[in-house]
Amino acid sequence: MTKLPLAERPTSIRYVILLLACFTSFFLYLHRYTWNIVGPKLEQEYGFSSTAVGAIHTCFSASYGFGQIPSGMLSDFFGPHVFLGVIIVAWSLGLMFLGRTGNYPGLCSVMFGFGAAQAGGYPNLTKVTERWFPKKSRTTVQGLVATFFGRGGGAMSPIIMATILMGFFKFSWQSALIVMSLMGVVFGVLFLFFFRNDPATDPRVNEAEVALIRGSAKQTDATAERVVLPFRQAMKNRSFLLFLFQQTLNAGADNLYSVWIGKYFLEAKGVELATGGLLISLPLWGGAFGGLFGGYCNDFLIRLTGSRKAGRRIVGFTGKALACALMFVVITRDSSVGAGVALFAVKFFSDWSQPTVWGTCTDMGGRYSATIFGMLNTAGTVGGLICPVLFGKILDLNTTGVGAAKVTNFTPLFVVVATMYIVCAVCWLLIDATDSLDRGETSKATD
Repeated sequence: MTKLPLAERPTSIRYVILLLACFTSFFLYLHRYTWNIVGPKLEQEYGFSSTAVGAIHTCFSASYGFGQIPSGMLSDFFGPHVFLGVIIVAWSLGLMFLGRTGNYPGLCSVMFGFGAAQAGGYPNLTKVTERWFPKKSRTTVQGLVATFFGRGGGAMSPIIMATILMGFFKFSWQSALIVMSLMGVVFGVLFLFFFRNDPATDPRVNEAEVALIRGSAKQTDATAERVVLPFRQAMKNRSFLLFLFQQTLNAGADNLYSVWIGKYFLEAKGVELATGGLLISLPLWGGAFGGLFGGYCNDFLIRLTGSRKAGRRIVGFTGKALACALMFVVITRDSSVGAGVALFAVKFFSDWSQPTVWGTCTDMGGRYSATIFGMLNTAGTVGGLICPVLFGKILDLNTTGVGAAKVTNFTPLFVVVATMYIVCAVCWLLIDATDSLDRGETSKATD
């Protein structure tokens, strides 16, 4: 009898891509969340007010937002390989210069450049997950990449910078920034060497792995199809407009963790630097594990209900509603550890909808997924532009005393953030993730 040939086993290059995507997200947040240490140091060493520190951070938000849509369009047109590798190196070098100037205009300029370099990170990673991973497990992958490793990088930032480099090794905050910068440069070079744009054009990937990734979907190669989103079409979509609005509020609320949580623990709660690094990391660890769990739950609920629309809505609404309720628990905690644990829970539920955000981008965006994510992050930047200064002003208005005797009441700020969360929750009840913007392929994504 003639033996039939064995089916070709899929190669596993997608796991190499997954690892590169995860650590890109990790370094994005590892470097960005150094501000939780840098911000209070600027107040202490240069006498800046909270409003001034918030304004410096707004320079990051401005360039980060303005760069989102162009970055997404470039990724959709050319692919993410070279673009991502170059910006990883660029933003890592920018971090080094953050500790080299102490004057206000110089700090604003450095933060503007740092934000511009980081702007292309997540629009390009959205394209990576859309091209390299099967649709049935994509939200789980997005939870791992964007939320677990992203928030994990943010959580490790104060631990590495404050607890290890500054606390254990006694580095200055400027020297600690140089160490963290060099780590990113090395990773950026590795990314350029090992990453490729598309499985179909990667010689390391066999046909079986391409078939596994693509499934039954008809998807053209990234290098063969260059598309540009019709913006007028996007702005007529009600679900997409609500999606943008909730992201504005969500990203604005996130400034509590990226800009002010260091001040909360180090000044309002009066903890020491080494301990503060651990407590500052707790909310970010909550977000990391929440995102990992939320991504799995979203894929599970889609399978259970048979509806992508229902699965996205359930996760989005419950996460933000619970985060709102738990923020009032934070307000009642007197101890720093109790507040840290409560903030862990807030961020867990707030960020368990983050993979759903990514999944909704790929559901609604299709071939335009990187551009859609760029538009989403631009909307988030509106919150990023307003909230650092707004939150800083709220804190300044609720600060009494001068110098070392200053006392800041964070309760009004926490109430504002809780309100933003509940509005996001209501928006999720009205968003239809299956209302596709990719009319060239389908007028309605698979429900």
